Amino acid sequence: MKKHQQSIHPKVRASIEESTLISVSIEDDNTPLTFGERLADKVADFGGSWTFIITFALIIFGWIALNSFILYKQAFDPYPYILLNLMLSCLAALQAPVIMMSQNRQETKDRQRAQNDYLVNLKAEIEVRTLNEKLEAMSQLLEEMKQQQQALMDRL
Repeated sequence: MKKHQQSIHPKVRASIEESTLISVSIEDDNTPLTFGERLADKVADFGGSWTFIITFALIIFGWIALNSFILYKQAFDPYPYILLNLMLSCLAALQAPVIMMSQNRQETKDRQRAQNDYLVNLKAEIEVRTLNEKLEAMSQLLEEMKQQQQALMDRL
């Protein structure tokens, strides 16, 4: 085990030496979120839901029906619906960066999870190697003992 310790991650080495767990739950991180981060998460959650899609479709179809059929002569946004296009563009311009902020936070968590998984896997690999080395040493010892017993048996 000593020959492996020079090249391993310091956290893994410390965990092995102290016989402690190395895995950490990223979900248990109690770091308080800022208002912007909470808002970004809520916008991303709602923007990626069926509720948003259905509500958005109903609003658009309602807008079109109102301006094309109900208020045909006095439509406040007649075909080609320039005001609707402006509102949709503004919504997309605001929604996209907010969703990207939420995705960036999620990406940071994913990176932390991947690093945690790497450290756990590295520790497990080292522990398995150590166990294999011990088993080989025990196997050699047993073989030597077996030979010694056979030699004693032959003398008797």
